[in-house]
Amino acid sequence: MRRSIFALVAVVALSIASEANAQYMGNYTANPYLPPAPSQLPNTFNNPYGNDANSPKLYDNQGNFRGNLNSNPYDPNSVANPYGQYGSRYSPNSVNNPYGQYGSPYSPQSPNNPYGNGLQIYGPNTVPAPSPY
Repeated sequence: MRRSIFALVAVVALSIASEANAQYMGNYTANPYLPPAPSQLPNTFNNPYGNDANSPKLYDNQGNFRGNLNSNPYDPNSVANPYGQYGSRYSPNSVNNPYGQYGSPYSPQSPNNPYGNGLQIYGPNTVPAPSPY
């Protein structure tokens, strides 16, 4: 019994530690007034073989997942998948929907708004803490 409790505590501690060390990669935005994102390795964002395990991830300002940032049209969570939840022109959660919250040029969380904050980009296998904004 004690070993199982210790194992559970160890797993929770590792989970919290990995979330605290999430690799913030900048914001996905058209706003020229925000500070530039740190430089990344070539092909970080346009990986044609990207998936959940090896792609940067988009999150809104409340920590909700908004898609994988890669160019794989077959990845179900990719912003490049024209039939997926995060890539379709018709999905309310897509950055490609010009009338949705994450694709409109007027929404503050949209990467297409030249005056907004856009979406936060985190490295593969990381989860951000909710933003205070």
